[in-house]
Amino acid sequence: MLYVTGDIHADIRRLKGRAAKQLKKGDILLVCGDFGFLWDGSPKELRLLDWLGKRPYQILFVEGTHDNIDLLSGYPEETLYGGQVRRVSGNCCQLLRGECYEIEGKRVFALGGGESTDMDIRVEGETWWSRELPSAEELAHARETLASLNQQVDYIITHSVAPTVNKFLDREQMQINLLLAFLNEISETVQFKRWYFGSCHLDKAIPPKYCAVYQEILPVAD
Repeated sequence: MLYVTGDIHADIRRLKGRAAKQLKKGDILLVCGDFGFLWDGSPKELRLLDWLGKRPYQILFVEGTHDNIDLLSGYPEETLYGGQVRRVSGNCCQLLRGECYEIEGKRVFALGGGESTDMDIRVEGETWWSRELPSAEELAHARETLASLNQQVDYIITHSVAPTVNKFLDREQMQINLLLAFLNEISETVQFKRWYFGSCHLDKAIPPKYCAVYQEILPVAD
């Protein structure tokens, strides 16, 4: 069964809590960015990744703005569920930007990345990475993927969300960048059943198709 949650920020307590304990072998947990367990490559972090990889269920995450893009890019790519992933540890994998996966008979389109609002107080290469925003080439790949599927998927998993959704979340409009413009584009051109995103740090459904996820672990549903 497919489940989804929001930004974890390396808080292992969520994956040791009651909701996570209900996940069993064969289940899949989708994480909507800011996974956080790849940050500094420390021995403690490697122990946590080993623990995550040994969960009976599978963890599939997209990156957000609090993930070390340089560390992630060092993991080898492989094919899983018909799309490219990076296997970080055992049952824990990163879903790559612009890929679509066939999971339990459903098409899951993934697009990680975002833009930090506090980049001015972070240190490039240590606490902030310029590649946190998808490149024009990565967005072109995403367009090609969606075009090959006739603009039809079941679920969209992202960290950021289309700016047009912000008015339902009482959030200020961010300055439009390439990623946000692309998310607006697919919100208008792609047919989907549900779009899950994590950047807002809210657990809130926005009918009929959007769902902000944060601390809850929810079953993915149409």
